[in-house]
Amino acid sequence: MGFTDRIIVTLVVLRLQPPHSALAVLYGVDRSTITRAVHEIRPLLAARGFAVPGRLDLRLRTLEDVFAYAAAEGVELRLDGTEVRVRRPGANRPGRRAFVSGKMRQNTKKATVVTDEQSRTLWAGAFRPGRVHDQTAVKTVGICDLFERHPSVRAKVDAGHQGLAKAVPQPGQGPAPEAEEARPAGALAAWDADRRQQSSERIRVEHANAEHKQWRTLQRYLGRREYFDESYLAVAGLVSDRTAKR
Repeated sequence: MGFTDRIIVTLVVLRLQPPHSALAVLYGVDRSTITRAVHEIRPLLAARGFAVPGRLDLRLRTLEDVFAYAAAEGVELRLDGTEVRVRRPGANRPGRRAFVSGKMRQNTKKATVVTDEQSRTLWAGAFRPGRVHDQTAVKTVGICDLFERHPSVRAKVDAGHQGLAKAVPQPGQGPAPEAEEARPAGALAAWDADRRQQSSERIRVEHANAEHKQWRTLQRYLGRREYFDESYLAVAGLVSDRTAKR
């Protein structure tokens, strides 16, 4: 297969997740040829990084790049965790329960996604098994440290990242604390208005997650779990190329 054909095959696999044997029949090659092409091209797509809005000649590859860009351009970030169903580990294997999500009650892998105010993907990573909480991922990849290093950067987060909002109260703006029943009606109304406003501003990252999951590979990942991170990065990078033009 030529290089162009290998790129097309990899894009088709990421977008539609068809059986490799079906593509092999279409191209008149052996199934292993399709699999080898995907394994060659997918890492190249994953390593491209994420497009900078309005600057397609630049790429964001690390969280440090994202925070430096946000600080320089005055971008308010949106952070959220998302999860995708994956294959269940084989019986009697160590760490089998690590992939069971407490929220979905299924075997999943999670990722953290960072976007701007217009739902444009700036970064994805911090991949972990479904049992690991979002806040643990934030601490692991050093997001709190980056907020301290770039104090001008602000962000909106959900309830899963309330620890971040407490640790860095100004830049990490989490949802307002739950109202107490004893509060006066006026205070409850103000709390509800603040909560709705915060949710409306944070929902942008949910839109980005939905765009990623328009690719069937990230609706339910049927491949081997060790290639999930690479596949997610490839898809998110491709989505960022399109959304950066907004």
